Amino acid sequence: MLIIDAEDPVKSKQDLIGGSNPSLASSSLQQPPPTFEESVADNVLHLPENDNLNFAHEDDEEPPAFAPYDAHFFTSRSGDIISHDPHLNDDGEALYRFLLSQASTPPTIILRCQGSHNETHTRMVHSHHNGHSRMKTEQYTERITDFDFCIDVGQHIFGEPTHWSYADSTPAYRGRMYQEVGISAEKRKSQKSERKAAKAWDIERTRRGFPPWIGSDYAWREDQPYAMQTNYRKYLKEFNYHKIVYGWNFEAIRVAAISIVNSTHYRGDLSVQFETSQNLVSVRSHNRLSRALSNRWIKFLLFLTFIYPFIWLFKRFHSRGGGRWDVCGGAYALKRVEQCAKQFAPDVHAESPFRDVFDTVDATAQGSSLADPPGRRTKVVGMREGEWFRQWEGTIRRAVQNRLQDRQPLTMPDDHPAHEALVLDGY
Repeated sequence: MLIIDAEDPVKSKQDLIGGSNPSLASSSLQQPPPTFEESVADNVLHLPENDNLNFAHEDDEEPPAFAPYDAHFFTSRSGDIISHDPHLNDDGEALYRFLLSQASTPPTIILRCQGSHNETHTRMVHSHHNGHSRMKTEQYTERITDFDFCIDVGQHIFGEPTHWSYADSTPAYRGRMYQEVGISAEKRKSQKSERKAAKAWDIERTRRGFPPWIGSDYAWREDQPYAMQTNYRKYLKEFNYHKIVYGWNFEAIRVAAISIVNSTHYRGDLSVQFETSQNLVSVRSHNRLSRALSNRWIKFLLFLTFIYPFIWLFKRFHSRGGGRWDVCGGAYALKRVEQCAKQFAPDVHAESPFRDVFDTVDATAQGSSLADPPGRRTKVVGMREGEWFRQWEGTIRRAVQNRLQDRQPLTMPDDHPAHEALVLDGY
């Protein structure tokens, strides 16, 4: 403790500065401390030489390092991710991080082409009449598969997914067993006309390959995963995250594939469809009833014993029954439109070699009526569906002619050089 002598303030001041060393006191008084500007210019923090200030004690333990939570989940037969982890049901932040981690894996999308026809055959069978046995002929119909193959389209997905959530005006499951519109106090049950219009547009959007936010004010709201905590009392609650692939006009590709098959003079029953799998992440309650319903064999047994209808009634109408959230998802691009600065004059001739560098996208096809802003152009990033179809056109035709049947998706056209050949010098 320092005691200042009130009778001799000058002496006390000297004692504070230099103690019994008059030279130190003199030098300290003659050399004032640096100004604030000088300290900033030197970029040095000036501390006394004999500084005994300790900001951390050696005995103090460092805080533990952050470790992400690994939730328990399993993969269903269709490739969907299902989790009954109790921590995901109680912690909205953990649920949010779990959805982001699962979103890093894109869904699987394939183009499946199937052709079949019915054949009528005749066979001899034994018949018994009045104790007598005789042979007679009968006809039977057999379904014959002509070809069945698929092409991997998901390998062309690029970039990170865009997270989205339904607009407040869109009918969706928001914690109850029926679709609603609005949020908070303005939330109400959706009308039949609203649900019908939303479903029709969703089908059209999927056929044309539009992203989920086209045609509505969709946006990503980070508070959506936290909503599952509000109905923690429900026994059969579930939160679903949907993965959607967009960017190509899937209906136009399907029609073009049908025309290629028809050009081979095939006249059987033809089916050309896009199939998507591994496109759902579902987080459900961690009680025994919810886990049992996630087992397809137990669920089938409940159907046979007529128990499941009573469970459905409990889930649908009881206050502590079911709660469903289908409000958000991730959008994965096969092709997307990006804006970039104009590098060429706007009056570049159509035959210029640079005409493909920046492609002006048709506003109707992209679901936007906005023109290019001043000084900006739009370009297409990713593989175009026409370019992809041109590579696979011959493969589809030959697969139909050769009656190919293969459940394993094709990843490369049959006329594409093998990877081993591409690495050869001078190939």
